[in-house]
Amino acid sequence: MKRAGKLIQMISHFDNLQLAYYKAKKGKEAKIEVINYANNLNDNLKKIQKEIETGNVNVGNYHFFTIYEPKERKIVAASFSERVLHHAIMNICHPYFEKKLIYDTYATRKGKGTYKALDRAKIFTKNNKYFVKFDVRKYFDSIDHTILYEMLERMFKDRTLLSIFKQIIHSNQTSTNKGLPIGNLTSQYFANRYLADLDRYIKHTLRIKAYVRYMDDFVIWHNSKDILLQASKEIENFLIEQLNLVLKYKQLNKTYFGLSFLSYRLFPNKITLTQKAKKRFKTKIKYNDNQLKKQEWTQEQFAEHTRALTAFTAYAYSKKFRNSIING
Repeated sequence: MKRAGKLIQMISHFDNLQLAYYKAKKGKEAKIEVINYANNLNDNLKKIQKEIETGNVNVGNYHFFTIYEPKERKIVAASFSERVLHHAIMNICHPYFEKKLIYDTYATRKGKGTYKALDRAKIFTKNNKYFVKFDVRKYFDSIDHTILYEMLERMFKDRTLLSIFKQIIHSNQTSTNKGLPIGNLTSQYFANRYLADLDRYIKHTLRIKAYVRYMDDFVIWHNSKDILLQASKEIENFLIEQLNLVLKYKQLNKTYFGLSFLSYRLFPNKITLTQKAKKRFKTKIKYNDNQLKKQEWTQEQFAEHTRALTAFTAYAYSKKFRNSIING
């Protein structure tokens, strides 16, 4: 694919920066940092504009915190100014990253997402006898900066833009020359791109037709156990040799026994919730009830949060379980 160039002018255009600001503030309008930024909006956007044009961006002003659901993760949250910068870049660079992704990659993509991935996985589970599920060990923490930057160099030729990418990539490291902050918008794009070559290797070189990836969780299906065993060895070697990544685990099993994927358990003819998802649902329903009883939430807020939870369980065969928790 021909490398993209002459993008800096579009990224730094004031209209694009205003759009980036509105995207970055969505859902965060009440935060002090956002209010202060808005009070001097034009000057703040002009400052970012100059940074982009010169290629010297102010990055690395992070706030660190830990989340525990669905699993424990250290989140690295950028300052509001950096979030505006990230949106400004990806408003323009989005289509170039999108072109690198195959159909069956579903994380953080418009028109894709969790349920589209599950719909596709349902079809493959129903039509194949075996599957292998893969999970990369500490994926975001393990992304190699040098390999990632070389990928970006093959996509873009503007040296100023590449310099900005390099500064963002190096703004946080979990170990020497490794790691991306999970909370960054740019990290989502970089992390998806990092495994895009693996996607094509699996689909085009190994010729595995039944394949779904949701960020670093991915599954292959086939009716031949031997083909899956050989493919899984090749995939593991590719991850080590080409991407400097190590698998946390790989699981070969019959689809008859069920595949745990994205908090659901997929069988050829039904979908259930995993035990972890059931436990999480119980905990959150109890929390919602307490928020309502303590009058921390209005009835409308309670209903909004509970609707989201029930929608999650409604995708699976779980009506009896759901009603027992909500009505119990």
